[in-house]
Amino acid sequence: MICSIFWSTVFTININRLISFNIMHFTDLKTVPVGDIVAENYHAADIFREYGIDFCCGGHKTLESVTSQNGISSDDVAQKLLQVLESPASISENYSSWSPGFLIDYIENTHHQFVREKIPQILAYAAKVAKVHGERHPENLEIYRLFTQLSKELLDHLEDEEENVFPLINSYINGEGSTDKETYLAALKKLVDDHEEAGAIMAQINDLSNGFTPPADACTTYRILYQNLEGFEQNLHKHVHLENNILFKKAEAVLA
Repeated sequence: MICSIFWSTVFTININRLISFNIMHFTDLKTVPVGDIVAENYHAADIFREYGIDFCCGGHKTLESVTSQNGISSDDVAQKLLQVLESPASISENYSSWSPGFLIDYIENTHHQFVREKIPQILAYAAKVAKVHGERHPENLEIYRLFTQLSKELLDHLEDEEENVFPLINSYINGEGSTDKETYLAALKKLVDDHEEAGAIMAQINDLSNGFTPPADACTTYRILYQNLEGFEQNLHKHVHLENNILFKKAEAVLA
């Protein structure tokens, strides 16, 4: 009975929020931060990827400003987004309706686990490709260096989240927060800054690899490396989006 009430509430919230987006004209949608649009329906992320728009670290920017910066027609993007928003996200992807504690568990068990599993695999592939193909394709030497740097920073970041910041968020959400507000907000900001740095490094790797496109003479390991790097970037984007645009906003809201 309790579960039925819970999912009924979630569904109602989702429909109400969806209606608020559907009644928008695309001109109104341009004023909405892109992170909020993806938070409403994660399938909107596919549209932003299509246009190369950053919806995670740059989620605070409005659709109008980000399309202007990228020289893209905001009308075209808004029209496609409205088509996506007409179909509600599945309950399993309605992350904005999740409680902060449940969202933290999901991030740790899904995205943190993914990062820890993939890093050693990708490092092994990157080291081999750099060694074998580095002379002919020197960009792979830099890709290996950058991913090594990113790996260390991300693993330190995950540890900080799990041991310090996530427990701090949970304590505030549960009304047990004893840390002063300035320290609390500073901890959240540090994570956002970490995300921006990680995103910047991943963007460099994307550029160096020509959008993760291997050359014609690439061997199997070379192609597997680029496939894994592309998947790692997509996972990172979603990971950062869930934290920056949903979890941290909920964490800040308890101070209001």
